[in-house]
Amino acid sequence: MRSGRPKIPLVLSDEQRSQLEALARSRSLPSGLVRRVRVVLLAADGMSNKDIAERLGLSLPTVGLWRRRFLDRGLEGLHDELRPGRPRSISDEEVAELINTTVQTKPKSGTHWSCRTLAAQTGVSKSTVQRVWHAFGLKPHRWESFKLSNDPFFVEKVRDIVGLYLDPPTDAVVLCVDEKSQCQALERTQPSLPLNLGYVEGYTHDYMRHGTTTLFAALDIAQGKVLAQCKSRHRHQEFLQFLRHVEANVPADLDVHLILDNYVIHKHAKTRLWLAQRPRWHVHYTPTYASWLNQVETWFGIITEKAIRRGSFRSTKALVAKIQRFVQEYNETSTPFLWTATADSILEKLARLCAVISGTGH
Repeated sequence: MRSGRPKIPLVLSDEQRSQLEALARSRSLPSGLVRRVRVVLLAADGMSNKDIAERLGLSLPTVGLWRRRFLDRGLEGLHDELRPGRPRSISDEEVAELINTTVQTKPKSGTHWSCRTLAAQTGVSKSTVQRVWHAFGLKPHRWESFKLSNDPFFVEKVRDIVGLYLDPPTDAVVLCVDEKSQCQALERTQPSLPLNLGYVEGYTHDYMRHGTTTLFAALDIAQGKVLAQCKSRHRHQEFLQFLRHVEANVPADLDVHLILDNYVIHKHAKTRLWLAQRPRWHVHYTPTYASWLNQVETWFGIITEKAIRRGSFRSTKALVAKIQRFVQEYNETSTPFLWTATADSILEKLARLCAVISGTGH
C-alpha cells in the first residue's frame, strides 16, 4: 500500500522544544495557537499527520499546513497572517479632526460629546467615532475631580509629612487623626435580596433616616491599628475628648506626632491650648486641600465600603455598634499601609498637572 509522499522529518532543538512546551501549557494564549503548537510537538515525536489529526480532532490538510508552516518559518509561522480586509473608510486627516473636536470643543447644548452628538456634528458614523475614541483612549463621558492646594508652605508640609511616613522618629508614635462626620444610620425600606449564583446583592434605593454619628479615628502608621470613638456631635469639645482618649492609650514615654488637616476644630483656640500644654505632642498639618496626605482617609474608605455603605440600621446605636465591631476585628489582623511615594515624586506629579492646566504641557 502506498503511504503518500515521504514527510520531511521535523526535528526540534532543546530550546525550541522548551519554548513550544511552555506555549502548549499556556491558559492565556488563543486556543488555535495552542493547537498548532501541539501539532508541531506531536510531529516532532514522530507521530504521523493522520494520527495527529485523529488525536487533536483536526483535518489532515490542517495538520499538514501547520507542519509545513513551522518547517518553513519556525514559530513565527504558527501565528495568523495579517489579512487585507476592507480598506479604511476614514482618512488620517478626518481622524485628527475627530480627536481635536473631542478634546478642544464642547457641544452647544451640553458639557461633553457623546458618540451620537459628535457623529452628527462631523458627519461620520457613530461606530467610527467609537473606534477612534477607543484607539486613542478618549472617554468624554468620564470625569475626575481635583483641587490644587494654595498653601504657601505646601512643599515644606509635604516633605514634613512624607518624611514621617518614610522615616518615622524613634521613641515616638505617628498618628493620622481625622473624623468622618455625618455617618448616617439608614434603614432600607425592604429586606435586601441575597447574593446568589448569577445575581448580585440587591438593596432598595429608598431608606428611612435614624440620625447620624461622627466617627473620630487615629491610625497608628507603624502598626496599622486604629483608635476610634463615635460622638453625637462634631465640635472642638468632642475632638478634645477624643484626644484625651488617645493620650490615655499611648504609652507615657513616647512622643506623639499628630497628622491633622486644617478643619476648624483642629485649630480651635482651646485645641491649640490643650496641645501646647503637652510638650510630647507634635502637630503636623497637611497643606490646604491636601487631606489625601492623611493615611486615615484610606482607612475611612475601607470602613465605609465594608461596614457602613451597604448596611441597614434601625438606630444610631446600631450603627455605632457596627462600627465598634468592625474596628475591633480590624485591629486583630491589622497591618500598616505601605507608603512608597516620596516627596519629590509627589511634587513632580503635581508639576505635570499644573503644566497641563496652564496649557504648557500635554
